[in-house]
Amino acid sequence: MVTGYGKEVGEALITHPDVAKVAFTGGSASGRHVYSRAAQSLKKVSLELGGKSPNIIFDDCNIDNAVKGAISGIFAATGQTCIAGSRLLVQESIHDEIVEKLVALAKTARMGDPMSKDTQVGPVTTYPQYEKVLSYLQIAHDEGVDCVLGGDKATRPECGEGWFVEPTIYTNVDNSMRIAQEEVFGPVLSVIPFKDEEEAIAIGNDVVFGLAAGIWTQSIRRAIELPKKLQAGTVWVNMYRAVSYMAPFGGYKQSGLGRENGQEAIREYMQTKTVWLSTSEEVPNPFIMR
Repeated sequence: MVTGYGKEVGEALITHPDVAKVAFTGGSASGRHVYSRAAQSLKKVSLELGGKSPNIIFDDCNIDNAVKGAISGIFAATGQTCIAGSRLLVQESIHDEIVEKLVALAKTARMGDPMSKDTQVGPVTTYPQYEKVLSYLQIAHDEGVDCVLGGDKATRPECGEGWFVEPTIYTNVDNSMRIAQEEVFGPVLSVIPFKDEEEAIAIGNDVVFGLAAGIWTQSIRRAIELPKKLQAGTVWVNMYRAVSYMAPFGGYKQSGLGRENGQEAIREYMQTKTVWLSTSEEVPNPFIMR
């Protein structure tokens, strides 16, 4: 194991002639840099990058379960996961009910010491990232969304001077807004209404990322057909954020290249070789094409 910053350690690993394969996990901007540097020596590359995943709630779902799944999808790990369900697409007929239940449940989140077992929402990991999250709260405000919860740094006594951001929920969000298109990597949820399946799929895919997606429905047809239409490497149905070392993990579009975990990941570190072996005791006529 070699630790260090990308400019020193990462650059040396990527450009070293004895390194045949580069696997990178991180942001899209860094991923593009890794990809371009590795391309100089035609190294094989796999990238696990960012996401802006749609968590889609249909009106035939189990509403209580869907609300819990939405909360888990964005506020677990303070939203600092690449698979965070940061765009919550809700069918119009249940939009207000879902928002009301979301806000009520999110208000119960216990913030504080990340080392405490009682803490449910901890701090942002670094100060620069903390500033970035706060800047997106300002961006959302300037874009004219409605903030129904949070929207600012946390001032609760249990948070002290830590880098805490209140669990935040925005409504009246259009998918073209920056708050809906760019990865915040914080506890910030954008709620976007949709009319029907066709619009849900269109909105879900209308982003440069394609890492994950969630579907909440009691329709077996939807559960089978919609994952085929979503441009995402992982699709959960009536659940969210389940992972396993046996299940391939990776993304479409700017969420990366290749896969981690499972047999697909093993193949990322292998090359195919073709071997021809003749058992003939006599070499055929070399002037005849075969």
